[in-house]
Amino acid sequence: MDVIVTHENADFDAVASLLAAARLYPTAAPLLPRRVNRNVQEFLTLYGEALPFHSLDEAVPEAIERVIAVDCQAIPSLKGLKPTATIHFIDHHPFDKTLPAQATHEGREVGATTTLLVQQLMKLPQSLSPIEAALLMLGIYEDTGSLSYKGTRVEDFQAATWLFERGASLDLIQEYLHHALSAGQQALYQKLIQAARAVEVAGYSVVIASARAGGHVEEVSTLAHHLRDLFACDALFVLAQMDGHVQVVARSTHDAIDVGAIMAGLGGGGHARAAAAFLRDVALEEAEARLRALCRSHIHPLLTAGQIMSRSVRTLAPEMPIREAEALFKRYGHEGFPVVNGQDELLGILTRREVDRAMHHQLGDMPIASYMHKGAIAVDRGEAVEQVRKTMIERGLGQVPVVQDGRLVGIVTRTDLIKMWGQPPASAQALRQAQEVVARFEAALPEDLLILIRAAGGVALKKNYLLYVVGGFVRDLLLSMPNSDIDLVVEGDAIKLARAMAARFGGHVHAHARFGTAKWMLDQRPV
Repeated sequence: MDVIVTHENADFDAVASLLAAARLYPTAAPLLPRRVNRNVQEFLTLYGEALPFHSLDEAVPEAIERVIAVDCQAIPSLKGLKPTATIHFIDHHPFDKTLPAQATHEGREVGATTTLLVQQLMKLPQSLSPIEAALLMLGIYEDTGSLSYKGTRVEDFQAATWLFERGASLDLIQEYLHHALSAGQQALYQKLIQAARAVEVAGYSVVIASARAGGHVEEVSTLAHHLRDLFACDALFVLAQMDGHVQVVARSTHDAIDVGAIMAGLGGGGHARAAAAFLRDVALEEAEARLRALCRSHIHPLLTAGQIMSRSVRTLAPEMPIREAEALFKRYGHEGFPVVNGQDELLGILTRREVDRAMHHQLGDMPIASYMHKGAIAVDRGEAVEQVRKTMIERGLGQVPVVQDGRLVGIVTRTDLIKMWGQPPASAQALRQAQEVVARFEAALPEDLLILIRAAGGVALKKNYLLYVVGGFVRDLLLSMPNSDIDLVVEGDAIKLARAMAARFGGHVHAHARFGTAKWMLDQRPV
């Protein structure tokens, strides 16, 4: 026979996925786990008779030949499971383990596993009862924050609309999504709110809340949901000490923060957006210190100001009269200009609003230094794009200068941010893949050549150039084949870059001005 299973401490997405899978695989028995969340249990107490579920501990009359595992990446212990049984995983998170023998995986990144299954139900001529439609809607709404979390996809909206058309009651859904906390949960929740501290890591807002519970408190993950909504942060970590251990629950709303990888550092696990860990015989303070260190080592910007900035920046001198600045605003249509001194050090930023105000009061001969926003209103080129947004909002500016070592190297405008909206979001998985390529790169090159390549990158960075490794070396790197023949392409002046390297390390340069290319000869080796 076939069975359908899910994880312990099941939430609505897990139980709704059991129901949807039972509809798609009518010969398979949907088995409820031994433990479900309190709001799920109360729903099943009232409406469970109308649903096709069986208990996991019920006697199975036949040997189990196939297991369909929904919203999970491991199966529970099952009586009667044949050694040759096949396992089919259906989950909306990427499979982060090696698939067991005789196992397959189905899924894509949508807001809920229920959505994946409802998308299949929508293609079949099946009817649903209002209770079934409500349970499926609860699965989608709980995992997507009522379709408001960043991981929500268009498929979630489509599935929810289809279920609403089939009688899903929004009143019933609200009743179970906004479930009252138990007395123990309320007490711990208040402690966590008082202890919560926001820290900034790589430009992202991370909230860490640590507290000691008076005794065992069920469903700390429910409190994490409430706290995440309360603080509206990029990542939340809840640490609760009780019954001789520290329970850590982690939630992320940003692709740059893979809480599954962070929790793995504490001996736990989970997915990029939701994970947990249990630390036994560890003090709460030590657990928090370890967590903070892991955050610093794992959280890095997926997209930086330097990657999206415009490099050709028109600037103004502080002594320029307002009247001349007005002419430049009209000529170029900019909303703001950085103001720099003779050493390209940023002094402030002048906006069209200040110019218009000065001209209205007939002060066109005044120097712009009298009206500009003074101070280093800028972000470093290595800071996350999120920091650019925050600076724009806090300062009320439509453009933010980008600096490196205190000197202006670019500018990010609202237009640059708007262009990003149509681009697919970067992911933590993409970041890990980039880190793997870097590791391969470092392993493939001898130390002396690696030093030169890094030095060339540093020189290019100081000149505000982009430098790329291209050609056969890249191909062989991905194929794990040896190759020390490096070709470089530079967005900038390749001849100047080669001469700068020769001035630093010696050798001589063969320049081809007609083609803008150069060969740097060092120790008989062309670079």
